[in-house]
Amino acid sequence: MPIINSSKREISCKIVYYGIGLSGKTTNLHYIHNVVNPKDVGGMVSIDTETERTLYFDLLPLEMGRVHGYNIKFQLYTVPGQVLYQQTRIAVLRGVDGVVFVADSQANKLRENIESWTELNDQLRNQHKNPADFPIAMQWNKRDVPDVLPVPILEQYLNTNRKRSFEAVAVNGQGVLEVLRYVINEVLRGLNNFQ
Repeated sequence: MPIINSSKREISCKIVYYGIGLSGKTTNLHYIHNVVNPKDVGGMVSIDTETERTLYFDLLPLEMGRVHGYNIKFQLYTVPGQVLYQQTRIAVLRGVDGVVFVADSQANKLRENIESWTELNDQLRNQHKNPADFPIAMQWNKRDVPDVLPVPILEQYLNTNRKRSFEAVAVNGQGVLEVLRYVINEVLRGLNNFQ
Protein backbone atom coordinates (compact mmCIF):
# COMPACT_ATOMS: atom_id res chain seq x y z
CA MET A 1 0.00 0.00 0.00
CA PRO A 2 1.51 3.33 -0.99
CA ILE A 3 2.38 5.73 1.82
CA ILE A 4 0.50 9.00 1.42
CA ASN A 5 1.80 12.12 3.11
CA SER A 6 -0.93 14.74 2.63
CA SER A 7 1.03 17.57 4.26
CA LYS A 8 3.93 17.11 1.82
CA ARG A 9 1.57 16.17 -1.06
CA GLU A 10 3.65 13.04 -1.61
CA ILE A 11 2.94 9.39 -2.39
CA SER A 12 5.71 6.83 -1.84
CA CYS A 13 5.50 3.47 -3.59
CA LYS A 14 7.74 0.47 -2.97
CA ILE A 15 9.02 -1.92 -5.64
CA VAL A 16 10.99 -4.98 -4.56
CA TYR A 17 13.36 -6.97 -6.78
CA TYR A 18 12.97 -10.56 -5.61
CA GLY A 19 14.84 -13.74 -6.58
CA ILE A 20 17.62 -16.14 -5.72
CA GLY A 21 21.13 -15.11 -4.73
CA LEU A 22 23.25 -13.76 -7.58
CA SER A 23 20.32 -13.65 -10.01
CA GLY A 24 21.03 -10.00 -10.87
CA LYS A 25 18.74 -8.03 -8.55
CA THR A 26 21.43 -5.62 -7.36
CA THR A 27 22.87 -5.38 -10.87
CA ASN A 28 19.46 -4.10 -12.03
CA LEU A 29 19.52 -1.33 -9.44
CA HIS A 30 23.11 -0.35 -10.24
CA TYR A 31 22.22 -0.06 -13.91
CA ILE A 32 19.10 2.02 -13.18
CA HIS A 33 21.06 4.27 -10.82
CA ASN A 34 23.68 4.92 -13.51
CA VAL A 35 21.28 5.76 -16.37
CA VAL A 36 18.47 7.69 -14.66
CA ASN A 37 18.65 11.48 -14.75
CA PRO A 38 20.58 12.49 -11.59
CA LYS A 39 17.84 15.00 -10.62
CA ASP A 40 15.31 12.14 -10.47
CA VAL A 41 17.28 9.69 -8.36
CA GLY A 42 18.67 9.72 -4.84
CA GLY A 43 21.71 7.95 -3.54
CA MET A 44 21.82 4.18 -3.51
CA VAL A 45 22.28 2.43 -0.19
CA SER A 46 23.86 -0.99 -0.38
CA ILE A 47 24.69 -3.23 2.54
CA ASP A 48 26.91 -6.13 1.52
CA THR A 49 28.54 -9.11 3.16
CA GLU A 50 32.20 -10.01 2.76
CA THR A 51 31.30 -11.82 -0.46
CA GLU A 52 29.71 -8.72 -2.03
CA ARG A 53 26.20 -10.14 -1.92
CA THR A 54 23.44 -7.85 -0.75
CA LEU A 55 22.76 -8.62 2.88
CA TYR A 56 19.74 -6.44 3.46
CA PHE A 57 18.58 -4.24 0.62
CA ASP A 58 19.40 -1.62 -1.92
CA LEU A 59 17.25 1.48 -1.84
CA LEU A 60 17.04 3.72 -4.85
CA PRO A 61 14.44 6.49 -4.55
CA LEU A 62 13.08 7.70 -7.90
CA GLU A 63 10.94 10.81 -8.38
CA MET A 64 8.32 10.16 -11.04
CA GLY A 65 6.27 13.34 -11.41
CA ARG A 66 2.78 14.12 -10.09
CA VAL A 67 -0.61 12.41 -9.85
CA HIS A 68 -3.62 14.45 -8.68
CA GLY A 69 -1.24 17.14 -7.41
CA TYR A 70 0.88 14.69 -5.42
CA ASN A 71 4.57 13.99 -6.06
CA ILE A 72 5.13 10.30 -6.74
CA LYS A 73 8.26 8.62 -5.42
CA PHE A 74 9.30 5.04 -6.03
CA GLN A 75 11.68 3.28 -3.73
CA LEU A 76 13.40 0.29 -5.26
CA TYR A 77 14.63 -2.46 -2.96
CA THR A 78 16.31 -5.80 -3.43
CA VAL A 79 16.16 -8.72 -1.06
CA PRO A 80 19.02 -11.05 -0.19
CA GLY A 81 18.51 -14.22 -2.18
CA GLN A 82 20.45 -16.58 0.08
CA VAL A 83 18.24 -19.13 1.82
CA LEU A 84 19.34 -18.18 5.34
CA TYR A 85 17.96 -14.62 4.94
CA GLN A 86 14.28 -15.57 4.65
CA GLN A 87 13.22 -13.36 7.58
CA THR A 88 14.99 -10.39 6.01
CA ARG A 89 13.16 -11.02 2.70
CA ILE A 90 9.86 -11.09 4.57
CA ALA A 91 10.67 -7.79 6.31
CA VAL A 92 11.73 -6.05 3.08
CA LEU A 93 8.60 -7.30 1.29
CA ARG A 94 6.24 -5.71 3.87
CA GLY A 95 4.23 -2.89 2.35
CA VAL A 96 5.33 -3.70 -1.20
CA ASP A 97 3.39 -2.13 -4.08
CA GLY A 98 5.03 -4.00 -6.98
CA VAL A 99 7.56 -6.78 -7.58
CA VAL A 100 10.14 -7.62 -10.20
CA PHE A 101 10.89 -11.33 -9.94
CA VAL A 102 14.46 -11.76 -11.23
CA ALA A 103 15.03 -15.34 -12.37
CA ASP A 104 18.48 -16.66 -13.19
CA SER A 105 17.94 -18.27 -16.61
CA GLN A 106 20.63 -20.94 -16.16
CA ALA A 107 19.28 -24.49 -16.28
CA ASN A 108 20.99 -25.49 -13.02
CA LYS A 109 19.13 -22.68 -11.17
CA LEU A 110 15.58 -23.78 -12.04
CA ARG A 111 14.87 -25.54 -8.74
CA GLU A 112 16.11 -22.55 -6.69
CA ASN A 113 14.05 -20.17 -8.87
CA ILE A 114 10.92 -22.28 -8.30
CA GLU A 115 11.48 -22.25 -4.53
CA SER A 116 11.98 -18.48 -4.56
CA TRP A 117 8.87 -17.91 -6.70
CA THR A 118 6.81 -20.11 -4.37
CA GLU A 119 8.13 -18.24 -1.33
CA LEU A 120 7.25 -14.88 -2.92
CA ASN A 121 3.69 -16.00 -3.66
CA ASP A 122 3.30 -17.35 -0.12
CA GLN A 123 4.57 -14.10 1.42
CA LEU A 124 2.25 -11.97 -0.73
CA ARG A 125 -0.70 -14.11 0.37
CA ASN A 126 0.44 -13.70 3.99
CA GLN A 127 0.08 -9.93 3.41
CA HIS A 128 -3.46 -10.52 2.08
CA LYS A 129 -2.38 -9.78 -1.50
CA ASN A 130 -3.49 -12.00 -4.37
CA PRO A 131 -0.36 -12.74 -6.46
CA ALA A 132 -2.52 -13.21 -9.56
CA ASP A 133 -3.81 -9.61 -9.32
CA PHE A 134 -0.72 -7.98 -7.86
CA PRO A 135 1.72 -5.87 -9.97
CA ILE A 136 4.50 -8.35 -10.75
CA ALA A 137 6.83 -8.59 -13.72
CA MET A 138 8.98 -11.60 -14.53
CA GLN A 139 12.55 -10.90 -15.60
CA TRP A 140 14.37 -13.78 -17.29
CA ASN A 141 17.89 -12.56 -16.52
CA LYS A 142 21.34 -13.73 -17.67
CA ARG A 143 20.15 -14.54 -21.21
CA ASP A 144 23.78 -14.04 -22.34
CA VAL A 145 25.34 -16.94 -20.42
CA PRO A 146 25.75 -20.56 -21.59
CA ASP A 147 23.17 -23.23 -20.73
CA VAL A 148 20.12 -20.99 -20.33
CA LEU A 149 16.68 -22.51 -20.35
CA PRO A 150 14.38 -21.67 -23.25
CA VAL A 151 11.84 -18.98 -22.35
CA PRO A 152 8.86 -21.39 -22.73
CA ILE A 153 10.38 -23.60 -19.98
CA LEU A 154 10.82 -20.60 -17.67
CA GLU A 155 7.25 -19.55 -18.43
CA GLN A 156 5.92 -23.06 -17.72
CA TYR A 157 7.64 -23.51 -14.36
CA LEU A 158 7.82 -19.98 -13.01
CA ASN A 159 5.14 -17.81 -14.58
CA THR A 160 2.19 -19.61 -13.03
CA ASN A 161 0.23 -16.35 -12.72
CA ARG A 162 0.83 -15.47 -16.39
CA LYS A 163 2.51 -12.16 -15.65
CA ARG A 164 4.26 -10.06 -18.28
CA SER A 165 7.80 -11.33 -18.78
CA PHE A 166 10.98 -9.78 -20.14
CA GLU A 167 14.26 -11.27 -21.30
CA ALA A 168 17.18 -9.41 -19.77
CA VAL A 169 20.92 -9.09 -19.39
CA ALA A 170 21.19 -6.81 -16.37
CA VAL A 171 24.97 -6.35 -16.65
CA ASN A 172 24.53 -4.40 -19.90
CA GLY A 173 21.02 -3.07 -19.20
CA GLN A 174 19.13 -5.15 -21.75
CA GLY A 175 15.50 -5.28 -20.60
CA VAL A 176 16.19 -3.53 -17.27
CA LEU A 177 14.38 -0.26 -17.93
CA GLU A 178 11.55 -1.99 -19.79
CA VAL A 179 10.68 -4.20 -16.82
CA LEU A 180 10.93 -1.28 -14.39
CA ARG A 181 8.73 0.90 -16.60
CA TYR A 182 6.13 -1.87 -16.79
CA VAL A 183 5.95 -2.38 -13.01
CA ILE A 184 5.82 1.36 -12.34
CA ASN A 185 2.91 1.68 -14.79
CA GLU A 186 1.10 -1.23 -13.10
CA VAL A 187 1.52 0.40 -9.67
CA LEU A 188 0.37 3.77 -11.04
CA ARG A 189 -2.74 2.13 -12.48
CA GLY A 190 -3.67 1.22 -8.92
CA LEU A 191 -3.30 4.87 -7.91
CA ASN A 192 -5.79 6.02 -10.54
CA ASN A 193 -8.61 5.64 -8.01
CA PHE A 194 -6.74 7.83 -5.51
CA GLN A 195 -8.64 11.04 -4.71
